[in-house]
Amino acid sequence: MDYYRGKRAAVTGAGDGIGRQLAIQLNRAGCALWLCDINPEKLAQTRQLLTNDGVAVYCSEVDCGDRDAIYRWAEEVAGETEHLDALFNNAGVAYGATFADSTDEDFEWLMNINFWGVVWASRAFLPLLLRAPRGHLINLSSIFGMVGIPSQSAYNAAKFAVRGFSEALQAEYLKGPLAVSCVHPGGISTNIARNARVAGETMSGDPDERDRNFQQHTRTTPEKAAETILRGTARSKRRILVGPDAWFVQILTKFFPTSYHFVTARVNDVV
Repeated sequence: MDYYRGKRAAVTGAGDGIGRQLAIQLNRAGCALWLCDINPEKLAQTRQLLTNDGVAVYCSEVDCGDRDAIYRWAEEVAGETEHLDALFNNAGVAYGATFADSTDEDFEWLMNINFWGVVWASRAFLPLLLRAPRGHLINLSSIFGMVGIPSQSAYNAAKFAVRGFSEALQAEYLKGPLAVSCVHPGGISTNIARNARVAGETMSGDPDERDRNFQQHTRTTPEKAAETILRGTARSKRRILVGPDAWFVQILTKFFPTSYHFVTARVNDVV
């Protein structure tokens, strides 16, 4: 992780899961950090886990589904640093419901955080990233940004949108000063299923049961996921696949681009 020594990075959704591990590993490497999360208690817990006191750490309570909140945070960061070397758009939520059972309100809630939050943060922090010798924009999509899954129409829509947005920026900055990476994690052992919103008879309303079902399908720890993301970012990889299931999905869609549904139609987990 020598690449990150002396650099400056912002991480959204740093209170838990992959975001927390990104913060821990970047801090350990000697990277100054600007962290945000909607949950101040969890963010404070992350802060306590950062053991390298030789680099700056700034923490802010931010709702990444609120455009104005993101822009206020970006203004605060701009007042504290002249540039950012990396922005990790990690914050995300889940919503499990068939389209027939879903509501516009819940669809909009998820899209605001998982897609618009990425767009808003990318635009708000773009000036700081472009002032770096080599800026990195890292957007968290998912394997659900590569395949359609039943009960995940909202999540799929957001994660496919993040992928398309990121790949368009990759083309725009192909020869420019900004490296854009789109990350596709598979099943990561986080609390996303436990904290998900759900609707409909096919979805369990019990957070513990959802979490147990989800954890049975996870293949990668948050620590390993963060390590993979940071290694890919340092190499300016455009697509970063996290976990063996992510590699499987890439192969599946390559060889069965229109018939993979015969496999994914059997999946009914909240991710």
